Amino acid sequence: MFAVLKTGGKQYKVQSGDILRVEKLAAAAGDKVQFNEILMVGDTVGTPVVAGAGVQAEVIEQIKGPKLIHYVKRRRKHSSQRTKGHRQQLTLLRVTDILAAGADASGVMAAIGAGSAPAVAAAPAAKKAAPKAKAAAAAAGADDLKKLSGVGPALEKKLLEAGVTSFAQIAAWSEADIAEFDEKLSFKGRIEREGWVEQAKELANG
Repeated sequence: MFAVLKTGGKQYKVQSGDILRVEKLAAAAGDKVQFNEILMVGDTVGTPVVAGAGVQAEVIEQIKGPKLIHYVKRRRKHSSQRTKGHRQQLTLLRVTDILAAGADASGVMAAIGAGSAPAVAAAPAAKKAAPKAKAAAAAAGADDLKKLSGVGPALEKKLLEAGVTSFAQIAAWSEADIAEFDEKLSFKGRIEREGWVEQAKELANG
């Protein structure tokens, strides 16, 4: 039996025993995780997901994808060029079981992206909290991120919803983190261009 699951914004057709590379999950090698967004199981097509279905897998290791080179050259007025490399963080896992029903009562840890909230035991899908409520909760005790160059109320809200609440977090960002948040915020190059990491280090130190 095969299933079609969704994770990290991508869809994968899998069978028991398949080796899969997906966007990084919040799990360690040896952990067993369960994907609950199942679009299809055998002949059953979800609307949009198949209720009670799940795909269980064992995490083999956390890996990095091939290096990608991003080259930008501005001619005439700017006359500048920049080369940047990036390796996407991935999770390698082995599919162990495909459940057509009863996955919501399996008790296996849900497969959640590394940038999301901590993984919890698999449970029936619940209504997601409204973005405004998430931002308000994160804002309690958070640093004033609007002090960073180019960050206004809208961008600060996106950062809070992504779990970024302090200058110390931004100051510790690696190249991979910067590339990840460039994608999340839909402002490619802004973090380096505005110098957020350097600003955050100064603001974190008072």
